[in-house]
Amino acid sequence: MSFWDGLWRGRSNQFDSGSAATNSIELTKRHQAVSLTKQGAANGNLRINLSWRMRTSDIASPQRRNSLRHPLSMFKPEVVQAHTQSMVDVDLDLGCLYELTDGSKGVVQPLGEFLGDFNGPPYVKSTGDDRFGSGSGETMYVNLDHRESIKRLLVFVYIYDQTPAFDRTHAIVTLYPSSGPRIEIGLDERAPQARSCAVVLLENNKGDLVVRREVKFVYGFQAELDRLYGWGLQWGRGYKSKADR
Repeated sequence: MSFWDGLWRGRSNQFDSGSAATNSIELTKRHQAVSLTKQGAANGNLRINLSWRMRTSDIASPQRRNSLRHPLSMFKPEVVQAHTQSMVDVDLDLGCLYELTDGSKGVVQPLGEFLGDFNGPPYVKSTGDDRFGSGSGETMYVNLDHRESIKRLLVFVYIYDQTPAFDRTHAIVTLYPSSGPRIEIGLDERAPQARSCAVVLLENNKGDLVVRREVKFVYGFQAELDRLYGWGLQWGRGYKSKADR
């Protein structure tokens, strides 16, 4: 068993069983923040997961959508088609801008192989790229045993070139603390032209580790998120190799 498998199994056994509402906290416009410190969950491994799927309206065939207007058409044989371009091209990536208390700043993301480090600075580690969001989706880990070294983390999602926009997918970012309920942030707002979204900000405010919902869509990529939150990094255009696509 690999290191990541151990983390995954340990967290999933604790949080993913059952469906009671008490097992999760949903951050919304009305309920935007939660304190991990006050929840007793500001230590250990924080798992952050991104998963997504196509909206039903986008994968339904024209015949199926037409049946809503003409009910009798549903009894006609439906043409079975292979996966369409809109289904296979969805490629969301999970990233994180970090700022440490010593002034160090940077990014953790699959693009460019900036995968971070779990046991050393920035204490954030990405497990890599998952094109389709199925199964376990994309995941990163934050080592909250070093929370005193972390000033702020901005978790973001960006959608790769020549793919459908956010309004074509159901995406959700879920935080799994070492104890207590998981924290869910849905990206269901309509932003048809947006390419990136600042999802959640984790800030260390005088020892109080607070998770705050952002869900701010922008039309550019990481550099625009940087400007929005004042990170001050230098950015260059990144490209995925054919093996990564």
